[in-house]
This record gives sequence, C-alpha cells and structure tokens, in this order.
Amino acid sequence: MNVRYRVELDESERQSLTRLVAGGSRRVRQIKRAQILLAADQGCADEEIARAVRVGTSTVYRTKRRFVEESLGAALSEAPRPGGPRKLSPSDEALLVAVACSTPPTGRATWTLALLADAMVHLTAHPQISRHTIGRRLQENALKPWQHKMWCVPKIDAEYVARMEDVLDLYRTPPAPGTAVVCLDETPRQLIGEVRPTSPPAPGRPARCDYEYRRNGTANVFLLLDAHRPWRSAKVTARRTAVDFAECLRDLVDTHYPDCPRIQIVLDNLSTHTPAALYEAFAPAEARRILRRLEFHFLPKHASWLNMVEIEIGVLVAQCLARRIPDLVTLTTEVEAWAQARNAAGAHVQWMFGIEQARAKLGRAYPTPTRITTVAA
Repeated sequence: MNVRYRVELDESERQSLTRLVAGGSRRVRQIKRAQILLAADQGCADEEIARAVRVGTSTVYRTKRRFVEESLGAALSEAPRPGGPRKLSPSDEALLVAVACSTPPTGRATWTLALLADAMVHLTAHPQISRHTIGRRLQENALKPWQHKMWCVPKIDAEYVARMEDVLDLYRTPPAPGTAVVCLDETPRQLIGEVRPTSPPAPGRPARCDYEYRRNGTANVFLLLDAHRPWRSAKVTARRTAVDFAECLRDLVDTHYPDCPRIQIVLDNLSTHTPAALYEAFAPAEARRILRRLEFHFLPKHASWLNMVEIEIGVLVAQCLARRIPDLVTLTTEVEAWAQARNAAGAHVQWMFGIEQARAKLGRAYPTPTRITTVAA
C-alpha cells in the first residue's frame, strides 16, 4: 500500500468532489480523478481504487501526488500530453496556406482536403500526408477554401450618402399631419404543388411530404410597410411588370391612404420602379392624379438593407411562405391572412440605425468635401 501521498479532504473539498461525481456532466477523466480522491480519502489502497475506477495504479499515484504537492484543481485537471511531433513544419504550413488561398486545379471548382494533401505531397518531401493533418492545419488558420461568401461592395460616394441620409431622415422624423412614409418592395415566389398527398404529423412522427413536386409557375408579392405605424399590406400578382407596380401605387393612394395628400414612398432602383410606370398603365390624367400624391425616395444602389420593408419580407417568408403553395389563389389567401394578423397584433419594425450612427460607422467612406464653410455662431 502506497502511503507516501496521503489524501485528506476537508469538508468543502469532499462536498465539491461528491457533486462533481454525481453531476456526471464533466469529462470522464475528471470524474475518475474525483472518484480516486474520494476513495483515497476513505483510506482505500491504490490497487483497490484502480480496480474500482478502472484505471492503472500509476494514474492513482499521479492523482494523489498532484493533490498533495499542488492543489485539488491541479489533481482534477489534465496535464498537457506531449503527443507526436507535428507532421508539417512551419514552412510547410505556410506553403499549405498559400496553396489553399490559390486558384484550384483546372477542372475543379474548389480545393478539397484530398486535393490539398496531394498537392503538399508533390510540393514537399513528405511521402504521404493525410487529409486529417490538412484539416487540422486549415482549422488552426481559420481557412475553409471550399466555402464562398457572396457579397456586394457598394460605391459610397456623395450620391450614396445623400440618398442614405435622405431615407434615414424619413425614418427618424415623425411625419407631418397628412403625410405618410411607406416602404415598398416585392419578392418573387414559385408556385409548387404536391404530386402525392402529404401525411399529417402524429405523435412520434413528423409530417411527411413526397420529395417530388409539381411546378405550377411563378408569382410575385408586393409588400407595403408604413415606417411609423404598425401597418402593412401585401398584394399578390401573377407578374412583376411596370403595370403591376403602377396598380400597386394606385391601391396605395386610393385604397390604403385615401385621405393622405402626401405619401413619401421608399423603394429601390428596379427598372419598373419609376413614375413612368404610371403612364404605361393609365391615361395621362389618371397617372398625373396619382403622382401628385406621391413623393419618391430612392435607395442608394446596392443598399437594400436601408429599406425597412426588407425586414418585413424576411418575416413574411419565415412565417408564411416557407412551404409549398400550389396556386395563385392559395398564395393570395395565405398572404392576406398573414398581413391582417400582423396588423391586428400591432407588429412593427424598430429601426435603430440613424444618421448619427451612419456617420460614425461609415465616416471613413464619406466623401471628403472640397470646400469647407464655417457658419458663424
């Protein structure tokens, strides 16, 4: 019996180790060390502890030694293990990073672990390199050459800033009496029908739908959102043309805001989003009547994030459209029901980004004025 290192726990240590063993949420090695210390505190021999905990006597010896010479935390923690030498040297790792960041071989869209392993075998003196080694080195360098992230870099110039601050000012400033700020955008949808009936869910079994589906054409959903009150309206159309856009504007003027003489509308730069669309759809007198009530505010190019209705479209897709909808009638019924429920619940978008935040975050990208004027106090 090895009594060189005698384990004597105080009450707080004993309770802490008991909770650790009872919890079972830690690593297995840590729980085993706690069991070793509790058994040693009760006077059990090393061989008896090793059989009960199913470890070697050397593990029992090392755990007791670290408790006596260091602390309880040191006895429970796992000392660093030396392991084998790294397969790739620092220069090899630098070469791997360079290869992973380069153009993939002809005929391949992206680098894979197997391709990188083969390339490193040809470029270094290693006879073979496993994909696991390549994967670990890439993970250490936060590299995933098979992934691509698509994004658009806008050109932030004076026009971009002017349009951005114009829209942000509309969001921040409460509208004057007789004025409304409405954001407009649309989202295309595919009409998809079932080939076979869907099985409803049951306890212990989710709903099941057939992988095969029937494509029934496309549709479009216009969404209008008031920037200052909890109101939105959705209109489903078969197409997304200038005429459809013009009819949506007429509904906005005559149906939704008949008593509002001035409607400031925020929209993107789609080719159909122009005052000319009204003249394509209606007689000149009717087009002019509608335009007198509207004031267009266009977003900067590549700045759809500035359109408040984009957030609401995301909610619409997640809550209503993320499923198979077979025809235009069903789509219209579902979208209108969703809009009515959102309006009844008083849901609205809390826009937190203003002109001050824009100047603070995008200040470096703002154009430098060529002439600075000083205003006397």
